[in-house]
Amino acid sequence: MEKASFHVLIIGGGIGGLCLAQGLKKAGISVAVYERDLESNSRLQGYRIHINSYGSRALNACLPPHLYDAFVSTCGKQGNELCFYSEQMEELLTLRVQEEDAVDPITSHKSVSRITLRQVLLAEMEGYVHLGKKFVRYEQQPNGRVTAFFEDGTSATGDLLVGADGGNSRVRQQYLPSAQRVDTGIRAIAGKTPLTEQTRSLLPANTFSVAAPSGLGAFIAIQEFDHRNTSVPSYIGANDPAHSSPSSLLFDNTASYIMWNFIAKKGKYPFQDIDTEKLNGRQLIDLACKMMKGWDTRFHKLVRQADPEAITLLSIQSSVPIKPWKTTQITLLGDAIHSMTPMRGIGANTALRDSELLFQNLKLAHQGKLSLYEAVHSYESEMIQYGFEAVRASMKTAEQSTADNAFGLKMMKTTFKLLNAVPPLKSIVFRNFGKE
Repeated sequence: MEKASFHVLIIGGGIGGLCLAQGLKKAGISVAVYERDLESNSRLQGYRIHINSYGSRALNACLPPHLYDAFVSTCGKQGNELCFYSEQMEELLTLRVQEEDAVDPITSHKSVSRITLRQVLLAEMEGYVHLGKKFVRYEQQPNGRVTAFFEDGTSATGDLLVGADGGNSRVRQQYLPSAQRVDTGIRAIAGKTPLTEQTRSLLPANTFSVAAPSGLGAFIAIQEFDHRNTSVPSYIGANDPAHSSPSSLLFDNTASYIMWNFIAKKGKYPFQDIDTEKLNGRQLIDLACKMMKGWDTRFHKLVRQADPEAITLLSIQSSVPIKPWKTTQITLLGDAIHSMTPMRGIGANTALRDSELLFQNLKLAHQGKLSLYEAVHSYESEMIQYGFEAVRASMKTAEQSTADNAFGLKMMKTTFKLLNAVPPLKSIVFRNFGKE
């Protein structure tokens, strides 16, 4: 069967766009990524990402074997449990994410630095990734092709344009102006605390959520590295010169740390409008401790030891699900179409799942087994279903986590403790946990 020739333009060099580009390059499909950042290390900051089986399979499918091995070797130690605790460090429920012997390098859950994952996805992409290209608009050509225009006056033409440019996607704003992204009203204070024997001793578990009164909550997870692996390619992990002496934990992807975040509705914070306060890291630490008044003192000790330069105030946004649209030579991927709250830790995994699905469909088109239209239509039909299902599930968890309902919280704690005390019942109720 004769192979089809086409060129793919990817707008945005984040996790989803780069994963797709790696897959297309691997399959011999012409591709170019256009990223607004001026430097490849401009985004080398961030926190831990939990990679589930969907994300792991996508990376394995799209990356060449040696880069997938590099990804696996730079992952942190992955715990097997997710726990729920009260604000007094009382255990409520412990769930097994995966069996202790689940060591399959493809399907097992993993924990990776966002910095390191992007380094892996950028590896060996010279000539494919074009930096300093801020997308302005696109034009659909009479011959069925599409041209992207950039702020610097340049343009690029291809057969398919993929908007992978994040939650504030300019591609989406032009292509699907009715697709909205809304403010959930939730604000999170996120930080990193160096992992030491002393800070480890503050935690009852490696990964746990905190359910507290008044609609307050927290999530805490350890990102621990076994050792610095020097066998991975240059510019990945500790080998990146840009990280030889990082200015703070926010930019460090080699030192083990404890990631934590405190969440609450905007109105719970002691300001008329917290978004306009422009608080620095030290002030955000003070604010988090103030909001945790009455909590177990170990929470305060953990937060007080955080790196002030690695503290961030996050405004939690979420997409509004929309109906299917007519397939054209433009499509969307990841947060550009289905951004979600971080409450279930599935946003990046859903973007990676998009990347693999679109890659596999485009590979079939390249092999002449599908038309380009059929490949994109099939991708969109499936992506819309699971993507917005993830948005709804994430939003539901966010609402539950910040609901100021004393009776509901009491019932939840009682139910969790009951299930925790009866393992067979817990296994039935949470039989699908960890499979998303």
